[in-house]
Amino acid sequence: MATINDVCKLAGVSKATVSRVLNNTGQVKKSTADAVYQAMETLGYKPNSLARALATNCTNTIGLVVSAFEGAYFSSLMRQASETAADAGKQLLIMDGGHSEESELQAIHSLVERKVDAIVIYTRQLSTEQLAQLMRTLPVPLIAINQMVENFESRCICFNQYQAACDATAFLLSQGHKQVACITGPDNSTNSGIRLRGFNDTLAQHQLSHCGVYHGNYFIQSGYHACQALLDSKQHFTALFAANDNMAMGAIRALFEAGLKVPGDVSVISIDNDPAGAFLVPSLSTIMLPVEAMAKAAVEQALALIEAKKISPVELFSGSLIIRESVDQL
Repeated sequence: MATINDVCKLAGVSKATVSRVLNNTGQVKKSTADAVYQAMETLGYKPNSLARALATNCTNTIGLVVSAFEGAYFSSLMRQASETAADAGKQLLIMDGGHSEESELQAIHSLVERKVDAIVIYTRQLSTEQLAQLMRTLPVPLIAINQMVENFESRCICFNQYQAACDATAFLLSQGHKQVACITGPDNSTNSGIRLRGFNDTLAQHQLSHCGVYHGNYFIQSGYHACQALLDSKQHFTALFAANDNMAMGAIRALFEAGLKVPGDVSVISIDNDPAGAFLVPSLSTIMLPVEAMAKAAVEQALALIEAKKISPVELFSGSLIIRESVDQL
């Protein structure tokens, strides 16, 4: 296996010169740099990435922490983040947030120990206060997806949660539904609270109140059990707003088992536009969440901070209504 000394000998330069070429430090003539690269190619020399990282204090890696690996939503996020990082010559190290505050914090500190150049996090567990503290104290830049942190707006890539919930609820009302129930996310989720507020505010604008609000955890099973609880309450409703597609899918199963037809007896709408929703029977009406565009923007902000560039806040991303078969007109 070729060594750096072999490269020096073939290129006719010193070890310090080869180091400057590899680490892009100091001034080296183009002809000298070309001779070094030609020698590396001839010898098949592969520079030690760890040694280069120690020399340059740059590992060419970006860390990504996600709250779950399940589902098309996070699959799309991870794929786009990886592609954007690769286009910039960076590797993406992905860590599982593990559905808990402790696990997410552990994942962040593990990435710091691995000396990543920046971290992007999609969290469902950390508060905005915790994120602000991390952004102030971590030795590398931290970008948050889907959480707005005061005084760190340029490091936050967010979706207009409130407007999405308003649009979904308004569509149900436009179809004549006045008895609407809701399956929302967990109590401790900031975004869950924002979506619930959009739902309630839209009903209030039409002098209506909800027919029940039940909590899930964004996974299919929780939507199923929340809808069962709603049905057990004997509260009459003709439409259901679920805070995400997974919970809507679980709810549709519960409605089916209860002998209710969607949308004949109950219309259902949600948020995300999970690809599976288009293939349900009936297909799921939803608000599209542009997760790939958000992932790309988050990595681009991280890349700019790595290069010590000044960044500006990214405008809130908006969803769009996708009308399918799960909503019917009264």
